[in-house]
Amino acid sequence: MDTRTLEWNWRGKTIRLGADASGAGPKVLLLPALSSISSRREMHPLQERLAPRYSTLSVDWPGFGEAARPQVDWTPDAYAAFLAFLLTSVMAHPYAIIAAGHAATYVLKHAAGAPAATARLVLIAPTWRGPLPTMMGGQRPFFGRLCRLVDRPGLGPLVYRLNVNRFMVRHMGAGHVYADAAFLEGERLREKLAVVRAPGARFASVRFVTGRLDPLASRDAFLDLARRAAVPILLVYGAEMEALAAVGGIRTARLPRGKLAVHEEFPDATINAIGPFLGEEQPAATPESRFSV
Repeated sequence: MDTRTLEWNWRGKTIRLGADASGAGPKVLLLPALSSISSRREMHPLQERLAPRYSTLSVDWPGFGEAARPQVDWTPDAYAAFLAFLLTSVMAHPYAIIAAGHAATYVLKHAAGAPAATARLVLIAPTWRGPLPTMMGGQRPFFGRLCRLVDRPGLGPLVYRLNVNRFMVRHMGAGHVYADAAFLEGERLREKLAVVRAPGARFASVRFVTGRLDPLASRDAFLDLARRAAVPILLVYGAEMEALAAVGGIRTARLPRGKLAVHEEFPDATINAIGPFLGEEQPAATPESRFSV
């Protein structure tokens, strides 16, 4: 992997983000999920398998990843702006975008408004609503108070650490993210703990958990985007699989096992599902297939 640093300006702040490039050929952008334990590292297994045929780039989202992060009141507008930045200034018009979790819905929303952004879109376990709103059936007034509490110095880091300690990370992984509870052990667990313990990690994490980063307000809006996106779409697994799979024109790959991080836990099965979809009408590699970081 060729590791690079992106610089993106958001409301007067310079945000520095990690990016990993690999391979040669048509451009493929890989975007990890937005979750407390997510980073671009979760896309590496797919990236390694795509590198022989594609020029790949995986990128951390603002507020996530393994590096220190500034205190920012992250919003869906910020993430939509960052995605637009990636698709204009870093990797313009990639042949394909592979995106997981909330990232998949942000990409779907972008594609619905800008159909020329990419030739193909792979959605891996797409989500549109954060964990707390999902558990409680919608937004609650105390979610905003919780964000303000976690933002506070002193008390905020304490509240955050109580919810992302080793036990909670393993419990969350076993419950919703991985099919095999033993998958999150050893070095892999240490990598996830480094993500949640990075300085400033709490600001984006609490906003994701409380639904402040939800790009949409309802499942109907999610399905409507899929209907309007004029680009070939492959859905791989997913919490919303049954509803989204029913939308005309969307192909579905149902893997025998896997939860939200199916691409990380079962990369071979995921690539076997994605490969034929990407291989259709594949463009020849050209000098324009390069990207800038």
